[in-house]
Amino acid sequence: MASSRRLRALITNDDGIDSPGLWALAAGARDAGLDVVVAAPHVDASGVGGSVLSVRDGNRTAVHPRELPGLPGIPAFAVEGHPAFIVHAAGRGWLDPHPDIVLSGINDGSNVGRAVLHSGTAGAALTASLHGWYGLAVSLDSGLETPENPHWDSALHLLPTVLDLLLAASPGTVFSLNVPDLPVDELGELREARLAHFGAVQVRVVHRDGHPSGALHASISEHGFTPEPGTDIALLAAGHPTLTELQSVGERPGVLGQRSATADLGG
Repeated sequence: MASSRRLRALITNDDGIDSPGLWALAAGARDAGLDVVVAAPHVDASGVGGSVLSVRDGNRTAVHPRELPGLPGIPAFAVEGHPAFIVHAAGRGWLDPHPDIVLSGINDGSNVGRAVLHSGTAGAALTASLHGWYGLAVSLDSGLETPENPHWDSALHLLPTVLDLLLAASPGTVFSLNVPDLPVDELGELREARLAHFGAVQVRVVHRDGHPSGALHASISEHGFTPEPGTDIALLAAGHPTLTELQSVGERPGVLGQRSATADLGG
């Protein structure tokens, strides 16, 4: 992966600066030869999607330098803002030089299905695409409860292969890598996967009284359906790491023409 040795990588996540998954990904990027800088939310920011919200005092967002375990000499910052905000700030003059690639994760839990729309992990990688940079979201399928010893090393085992695939594509390409929380020698073959219709968990929200205007209460459970073959959820359940190319926001031309044709047919 000689070409990657000239590339600068921004490592971020949505689980926050104190996540061991973030530290593992930064170490893996360093070991792959990338020039690494770490910047992540100062607190957990899961589920914020592509939000560019930050905690502002006027036009000021606080940044706290940090030293991370096992990463001596690597600059690291806890930022009072969401992951996509951090990536956007990097492209608007904060980091000089700006990153060539954004690695987001390793998320504690999978990011699968069309529900990746809500993922701060994926939101950071997709924001990289808006700046013309490569983006990679990395997630470990660790379930709803964080295990005592997540297999971060299994995700790192696949990182060089996935980086080679990503860097062979055009700048602006974004991949999402999901890895079963299994030992390396128990992983299945890396498979390209379609996005499932929604996601790996079900959220039920009910309105309950007890406050002046009541309150919304959410409960989360793992999906209880049989996933469609070939989707990321199905392949992960079978022990396969999955790789999916994500597309950023775009437009579909012809909407006025389609409306005119529909009107003509009806009239």
